[in-house]
Amino acid sequence: MNDLPVLTHWIDGAPGTGSSARTAPVYNPATGAVQRLVSLASAADVDTVVASAQAAYPAWRDASIAKRQGVMFAFRELLNARKGELADILTNEHGKVTSDALGEIARGLEVVEFALGLPHLSKGEFSENVSTGVDVYTLRQPLGVVGIISPFNFPAMVPLWFFPIAIAAGNTVVLKPSEKDPSAANWLAALMTEAGLPDGVFNVVHGDKEAVDALLVNPDVQAISFVGSTPIAKYIYETAAHHGKRVQALGGAKNHMLVLPDADLDLAADAAVNAGFGSAGERCMAISVIVAVEPVADELISKIADRVKGLKVGDGMRGCDMGPLITEAHRDKVAGYIDIALADGAEVVIDGRGIEIDGEASGFWLGPTLFDKVGLDSAVYKDEIFGPVLSVLRVASYTDGVAVINASRYGNGTAIFTNDGGAARRFQHEVQVGMVGINVPIPVPVAYHSFGGWKDSLFGDAKAYGPAGITFYTREKAVTARWLDPSHGGINLGFPQNT
Repeated sequence: MNDLPVLTHWIDGAPGTGSSARTAPVYNPATGAVQRLVSLASAADVDTVVASAQAAYPAWRDASIAKRQGVMFAFRELLNARKGELADILTNEHGKVTSDALGEIARGLEVVEFALGLPHLSKGEFSENVSTGVDVYTLRQPLGVVGIISPFNFPAMVPLWFFPIAIAAGNTVVLKPSEKDPSAANWLAALMTEAGLPDGVFNVVHGDKEAVDALLVNPDVQAISFVGSTPIAKYIYETAAHHGKRVQALGGAKNHMLVLPDADLDLAADAAVNAGFGSAGERCMAISVIVAVEPVADELISKIADRVKGLKVGDGMRGCDMGPLITEAHRDKVAGYIDIALADGAEVVIDGRGIEIDGEASGFWLGPTLFDKVGLDSAVYKDEIFGPVLSVLRVASYTDGVAVINASRYGNGTAIFTNDGGAARRFQHEVQVGMVGINVPIPVPVAYHSFGGWKDSLFGDAKAYGPAGITFYTREKAVTARWLDPSHGGINLGFPQNT
């Protein structure tokens, strides 16, 4: 371990070490081998990074919109040209297949491109002569230093949901990525520096709970953006809000796909496999529960099983369909739900353990797993498993299906598969979920709309990116002004000029 390279923080436009000697291993999930170490910051290290961002803030806040946009345009071009490099980093540390990694980057690029429109999107308003000689106008101004805490499952896309908008709006950023796959954060920070971003505007601090807690209580951090599990999202929200910060904390999910009897079952089966097992199910928008309105369950399960048989599981660099899970501990936890399902009386249609893989045997493998007849009281149904596990619930009617979805503690994403426009319209109105797909299994909004769920899937003041992102990373200032009429200025026989 002592011979392994150590990934350090990114401070003031360059790699930087802290006072803490603690490190954590970073694995290649496809081989099970430790490939590098990552520094784990102390609270003092975090305070040092925040101080750097705070020192850089006044100059960046006062930089012209044209200068900020020039940096963002350059970053967009660099990211698009070199996305293959980033995709390799994602596959190497997260395990997702290369095509999925490139898709993740593409969705992040959408937000960068949205941020390029910030000069127009962040304009204020003006009301003339609200009282005699009095005008009122509003300005949108940046907050200061903002903290971003991102999860392991999207080490590029989730930071890209936040920092392009925050930086384009004039804020400075401290990003705390997951210590499980941290290298993408440094790569993005280096690319921003190459694009011309001044030192200290975008910083990366690596760490665990100690680093997170330091960000939550530091008085110079004005806002926190977080994506992760519901218990941690709730903790982030409560702690940061207690310390006077704006918070957007996106939590976990248990996303349902309602399949009506009139649905195209081939389309539904394709969607279930893609949305359930893509990225090894490590997505907060993955479909994890199929709610099948009888009599379609048997046929739908058969079609899903047929498709799963053709999936190639293995090293993401080898052209496989699905890669490994992020760590051995997480793989074992997810696999444990197979025993729970059996104990709770569910039927294990496909067992993902012990499958043939195209990769090293020491990788963190678990194949697609499919359960039928899962009970609502089972932990298999109630827990966010965050792996390639798909459960089928059988219901008698549309109404029963919607009732199941609405009873869930989560409200992140959902989908309906049907050819009945009336049913689809009723579903989008009645379902108590923040993001809805109609014959679309993963309804992640495009960048100019906003991402976020309801209930225990979102805590805080705003959804992510889109219009909500602009509102979150700026604050409105109202100005009421009166100026003396020029006629009070005395005699002036010169030609009137605009000066």
